[in-house]
Amino acid sequence: MFIQFKNETKSLLQSAVKAAGYGTEDTYLEESSYADISSSIALKLAPQYKKPPANIAKEILQKIQIPAKSYVGRVEVQGAYINFYVNRRFLNQTISSISEEREEYGSLPKKNKRAILEHTSVNPTGPLHVGRGRNPIIGDTLARVLRCAGYDVDVQYYVNDMGRQIATIVWGYDNIDPNILPKLERDKSDHDVVRYYRKSTEAASNPEVESAIMQLLGEYESDNPIVIRKFKKVVERCIEGQKQTLERINISFDKYIWESQFVRDGTVNKVVERLKKTKYARIKDGALVLDLTHFGLEKDFVLTRLDGTTLYTTRDIAYHVWKFDNADIVINVLGEDQKLAMDQLKCALKILGLGRLPQIVFYSFVSLPEGKMSTRKGTTVDLDDLLDEALERAYIEVHKRRPELLEDEKRRISEIVGMGAVRFDIIKVAPEKMMTFRWEDALDFEKQGAPFIQYSHARACSILNKAKLKKFNPNMLVEPQEIELIRKMAMFPNVVDVVAHDLKPHILATYARELAETFNQFYRFVPVLKAEGDLRDARLALVNCARIVLENTLNLLGIEAPKSM
Repeated sequence: MFIQFKNETKSLLQSAVKAAGYGTEDTYLEESSYADISSSIALKLAPQYKKPPANIAKEILQKIQIPAKSYVGRVEVQGAYINFYVNRRFLNQTISSISEEREEYGSLPKKNKRAILEHTSVNPTGPLHVGRGRNPIIGDTLARVLRCAGYDVDVQYYVNDMGRQIATIVWGYDNIDPNILPKLERDKSDHDVVRYYRKSTEAASNPEVESAIMQLLGEYESDNPIVIRKFKKVVERCIEGQKQTLERINISFDKYIWESQFVRDGTVNKVVERLKKTKYARIKDGALVLDLTHFGLEKDFVLTRLDGTTLYTTRDIAYHVWKFDNADIVINVLGEDQKLAMDQLKCALKILGLGRLPQIVFYSFVSLPEGKMSTRKGTTVDLDDLLDEALERAYIEVHKRRPELLEDEKRRISEIVGMGAVRFDIIKVAPEKMMTFRWEDALDFEKQGAPFIQYSHARACSILNKAKLKKFNPNMLVEPQEIELIRKMAMFPNVVDVVAHDLKPHILATYARELAETFNQFYRFVPVLKAEGDLRDARLALVNCARIVLENTLNLLGIEAPKSM
C-alpha cells in the first residue's frame, strides 16, 4: 500500500509544483518521523527563485488537489517541508490486503527480468570460516528479497577447481599417509580436505613435490581423464561439507558453475584472443597483460602467464560474459579485498564492448571479540564452530526461560533461535561496515537480536491460539498504537522494493526489528483478549496481520518464525 501512496503523493506534488509556476520534475520525497512522507522541494527551489522556502511550500500546498479516491488524507506545511499523511482508506485497505494475501503479502509484480546472483564462491580447500561468513548470508538474503520483488533469480556458486591449491590437495590424497595427519575433530568432508591441504602445502617446500603438483595442474588443464576425476572428487568432497554448514543456516544454491567449463568449451581462449587484438593488450616479461591506465588503474591486468596458461581472473571474465548471455542483471557478493580485481574485470568487460557491468555488493569481514572463539592462534575460526556455540548458548537461554519444556522441544527451539541469531546479527550491519560478532547482541531477547523478533511472532501466535478469528470492522482500530502498527506493516512492500533496488539487506533487518517493537508497543498498551465484541474481533485481526508480516519478514531474512518460544 505504501508504494501506491508514495506514487500518488509524487504525482500530486508534481502537478502542484507545475501549477505553482516552478519548473522541476524532482519531488525530493523522503520518509519522515513527522509525517508518512515529507518533501523538501521548497528548500531546493529557494536559491533558484530567491524566495523563502516556507513561502514556496505554502504556494505549492495551495495547488495540491486530493482526488476523492485517494490514499492521501491530509497535507500540511511545517516550515519549509510539505508533509503528507495517509487516510482511513489506506489503513483499512492495508489490513484487508494483509489478511487476504497472507504469505504473498509484500510480493511485488513480476518484472520479467532474470538475475544471476553469485555469492560465497570460496576456494574448495576446506571449511568456511567466520571471517567470510557475511558472504553467504548477505547473498542468500538478497536472493530472497529479489525473488519477492518479482525477479527470476538464479543463485550461483562459482567453483575454483583449476587453481594450484586444488592440485596440492589432489597430490596430498595420492601421496600422504592419513595416519600421519592430525586427528579429524569433526566428521565432515571439508574438514578432512583441509588436513590434506595443510600437510601438502608443507610438503610443497620440496622442489620435487612442487614439480609434481604443477604437473598435476597441467594434466588437469590438458584434459587428462584420470586427473580430471581426481580433481572432481576432491572438489566435490569439499563442497559437500560446505553445503552441510550452509544448510544449517538455511542457505542453498541453484547452480554450481565450475570455472574449468569455460576453459574446456573454448570460451576463455576466445576472450583472450579478442582482448589480445585490442590497443590495451601488450606483452610484459613474457606475459600477456592489459594496460588499464586509460581507465585510471595503474596495475596491469595479467591475462596469461609466461607459459600461456590463463589465470583465475581471466577465466572470471569468461564467466561474466556467459552470465550476461544468460541474464539481464548480474550481481556479485564479494569481500572488500576484491575491489581491485573487480575494477580490472569491469575494465576488461568494457574493452570487450559488453555494454553491461555487474553490480557488486562488497562487504567487510567479520571479527570476533577476545574470548573463546578468537584465541586460536595461527588458525581461522570455522563457521561450524560459531554455529555450534550459537546452539549451545541458545539452549541456555531457552532452558532459562522455559524449563518446563521437554528436552526435544528445547533443542528444537534452540536450533531455530541460535541459527536465526547468527543470520540476523550479521545482516543487520550495512555490508560495507566493519562488524564484530558479539553473543550478547546476537542472542538479545529484548530488542536487538533475532530472538526478539521471533518472540514477537510467537507471542502473536499465542494470542491467536486463545481465540477464533471472525469477520471484523477495521474502522474499530483507532488507538494510536493500532494506527502506528498498521502504518508500519504497510511499509513492508516498500522495504522489499528499496532493498531490491539498492541491494542493502540491512534495511530489511532494521525494518524487522522496528516492526517487532511496534507490535510489542501495541500489545503492551492495547488489550486484545480482554476487549469485547467487534473491537475484540478487529484487534485479533490486527494481531493476525502482525503475525503474517513478521513471518514474511523473517522468511526473507532466512530465519524461521517459531509459533512458540
